[in-house]
Amino acid sequence: MHDIEKIFEEMRDAIPKGPVQIKELKEKGVPVIGTYCTFTPWELVNAMGGVSVSLCSTSDKPIEAAEKHLPRNLCPLIKSSYGFALTDTCPYFHFCDLIIGETTCDGKKKMYEYLNELRPVHVMQLPQTPDGRMSKALWKDEILRFKEKLESTFGTVITDEALAGSIELRNRMNRVLMEFYDLAKLPTPAVTGREIMVVSDYIKFSFEYEEAIAKVKELTQKLRENYEAGERRVPGKPKRILITGCPTGKSLQKVADAVEAPENGGVVAGFENCGNLKCSDLPVRTDITPIDALTEKYLRIPCSVMSPNKDRLQLLRRFCEEYRIDGVVDVILQACHTYNVESRSIRLEMQKLGTPYISIETDYSQGDAAQLATRMGAFIEML
Repeated sequence: MHDIEKIFEEMRDAIPKGPVQIKELKEKGVPVIGTYCTFTPWELVNAMGGVSVSLCSTSDKPIEAAEKHLPRNLCPLIKSSYGFALTDTCPYFHFCDLIIGETTCDGKKKMYEYLNELRPVHVMQLPQTPDGRMSKALWKDEILRFKEKLESTFGTVITDEALAGSIELRNRMNRVLMEFYDLAKLPTPAVTGREIMVVSDYIKFSFEYEEAIAKVKELTQKLRENYEAGERRVPGKPKRILITGCPTGKSLQKVADAVEAPENGGVVAGFENCGNLKCSDLPVRTDITPIDALTEKYLRIPCSVMSPNKDRLQLLRRFCEEYRIDGVVDVILQACHTYNVESRSIRLEMQKLGTPYISIETDYSQGDAAQLATRMGAFIEML
């Protein structure tokens, strides 16, 4: 079997085994911390000897159960995440010792009150703006409060030395991801959007970190070597699409599939969503104290909950230029008000840049997959 296809297959096979790894770690006494947002400092959990696992869910299966407690016109990510917890059908949630929330949106804030009835929940109070001394002071205090919560709950002390080691590890994880993502900068992208999603999920749900880093590095190296030898995994001259907006996941793979349908002639060159380019692009500094470095890094994540959110506009401009983007697709989940309102700002910014833009409002059902394929076909044909 071709080395590259074999590595992708190994990654696809590894992703569903994540819950087994978590169970084994739990049985060894390793603390398991569940999170719902990239604002949660992964490095603190790792530094105290725990594992951090994302609980954001993107399936419509548990939404009916969630709607017994939550409004129907609420964001599907919130309903899906809560539904899995409520029905105890998410193995990651099942093994969590502590849940970390953050005040990114009103719906999630209230969900955390209900989640606290199922598992202990610690909520980090996020500033509403990334700028100014007060925001930085508040967020630093919240990071210190989170550190103290971990120490008191698990009877440990998080040293600066351990935290510096975790920062170095996380920086390396993000660096190898960016090296892989950068394969889409080549004149003809060396990877597809579906493959980008596989690698992103693989490293997110792999808890043998050094092994995961080595596997992604190996894949990137082989892809680049084969490209330089003349291999073109993406045929022809496809239109390069950047997907931005709400967090992506398995249910939203329908958007990337619509872009990359053979009859549509597109390729997803990057995802500017939670957990992808946006979060891997900015490393944690190592020339200042670890807590100050974490404060600076996580406060600069350009999420739509921040106001103003100029950093997202700057990031999109840069990604459009670096990844040679032909068009931007803004994916907005129903009832996600911050991303929905911000779509106007993104559209106007793309107009200035001369980059075609389209926004799509959807949920986790697959009922609009055919409609998405038609819309993406028309959009790409226009490019």
